[in-house]
Amino acid sequence: MTDNRNMILAIALSALVLIGWTLFSDRFLPAPPPAARTVAAAPAGSPASPAPVVPGVTPAIPVPGTSAGPLRPAELVVGESPRIQIETPRLAGTINLKGARIDDLVFKTYRETIRRDAPAVRLFAPSGAPRAYFAQFGWTGAGAPAPDALWTATGTLTPRTPVVLTTTGPTGAVFEIKLSVDDQWLFTAQQTVRNTGTTPLTVQPFGLVSHLGEGLEPATFQLHNGPIGVYNDRLVDTDVTYEKLREAGQIAATTTGGWLGIGEKYWLAALIPDQSKPQAFRFASTTGDRFQTDFLSGAVAVAPGAAATVTNRLFAGAKEVEALNHYRDTLGVPLLDRSIDWGWFRVIAQPIYMVLHWLFGLTGNFGVAIIGLTLIIRTLMFPLANKQYASMAKMRIVAPRLKELQTRYKDDKPKLQTEMMELYKREKVNPVAGCLPILVQIPVFYALYKTLLISTEMRHQPFVLWIRDLSAPDPVTPLNLFGLIDWTPPHIIALGVLPILLGITMWLQQKLSPQVMDPVQRQVFAVMPWVFMFIMAPFAAGLQLYWTVNNCVSILQQWLMLRRYPMPAEPTPAPLAKT
Repeated sequence: MTDNRNMILAIALSALVLIGWTLFSDRFLPAPPPAARTVAAAPAGSPASPAPVVPGVTPAIPVPGTSAGPLRPAELVVGESPRIQIETPRLAGTINLKGARIDDLVFKTYRETIRRDAPAVRLFAPSGAPRAYFAQFGWTGAGAPAPDALWTATGTLTPRTPVVLTTTGPTGAVFEIKLSVDDQWLFTAQQTVRNTGTTPLTVQPFGLVSHLGEGLEPATFQLHNGPIGVYNDRLVDTDVTYEKLREAGQIAATTTGGWLGIGEKYWLAALIPDQSKPQAFRFASTTGDRFQTDFLSGAVAVAPGAAATVTNRLFAGAKEVEALNHYRDTLGVPLLDRSIDWGWFRVIAQPIYMVLHWLFGLTGNFGVAIIGLTLIIRTLMFPLANKQYASMAKMRIVAPRLKELQTRYKDDKPKLQTEMMELYKREKVNPVAGCLPILVQIPVFYALYKTLLISTEMRHQPFVLWIRDLSAPDPVTPLNLFGLIDWTPPHIIALGVLPILLGITMWLQQKLSPQVMDPVQRQVFAVMPWVFMFIMAPFAAGLQLYWTVNNCVSILQQWLMLRRYPMPAEPTPAPLAKT
């Protein structure tokens, strides 16, 4: 029994270290901001260092400049340039006709907080605003328009009405971008060049995503935020972090098929070039703490009086599982769904998400879905758990005999182990029967933790009463009289109702379990429910709900097994045979 307890304790502590260290270090031991480094790059608004080689040509991709002067709110900067509107069921914003940039984009269906009057989540912001973030399609090469060229267009971009942006290059060639958008998150840019001159024209289409700074959420060992992409059928994320780009200046590759962009926990801006043609991909760091991901297509030779057209795309939206899977399958974009950082237990986390989403479709409430998931998992694990609780119930019966053996052979440890094994064998008790269910629960627990952490669909989802966001900690605590006092306690002691229930149910579960003989271990296990109560307080309410319901099911199952294996009427055991 002692070995069993030690193993369970070690497993539980390992799981807490795995999950809890990042949360603790991010909250109480924040990393200092990275030191600014100057990376050799071209001045703002001028061509960058050459992109990777594409057969035949090696022109540079323009690096858009940033506005001079202090940063100002995005709403003010937007009004300083000519624009056309973007209006879809899920997106609102504008296209900057100076440079043909998509640099003003908000999500209609997502809010920054759970408050009803909270502003919509902003993805893109124009140059000159905090966290400037935008996408741009264009051409590079002799005769191509400048990065900040003024384009003309009329109308409003909607899923039913595309818009055509037009400008003229220095040699008189006409450049067009027919921009369309669907009712979700995908922009399609049909880029056309018409050579109206008398000499051949050679240009290369490109697309870029530019980001000022690192974003609001830092990357951790459990969550990647920043540059990300797929080239040569390989996902690159930790290979192209902000820090590595600062050191290297740029990281480049040539590929056919793939995508690249910048991702955050819930949002993604990803360039999707023509999947059938070779492309030069690049991740770069430039002056002013700006980061850029871009692609450069092969050279397009346009004879006088002729025209050429290429089609590229941009995903700019929420990392919703169904949407990403849809674009992956219909457009043939490899591993687009892997932009969601499921982590080490992806093979478990994704099925758990699918079950949760299915249950949510049935119930309309993710809290109820989590309870349903708990019951499904416990049902699947019932045979293992049944053996565990049967063994635990039998251990209660043999516990007095174990105590007598420990007293009799306290000075002869080898003999004690031999006699204990004989007793287990005679009574058909397996002291390690409870380990397997614990081992199975750890990846399930971690997978649910990841689902709550990174799933856009779980963001800001309410349960009942005061639980208005299952992806955030329980907000109600007795320390402020359940919200009656306008005071937010320090996070480490802000025990919500769910963590308290978790601790109480763990304590009740222990009361139904066989007590360890060693007094030191008994004291350790006695305080564990209350320690876990504090440890789990900062975690998502959905995770606390899962653990609490799981404890309640365990208590019921243990109680039923104790009725099946009751304690003897007389607690004093029969004398053991002398040896």
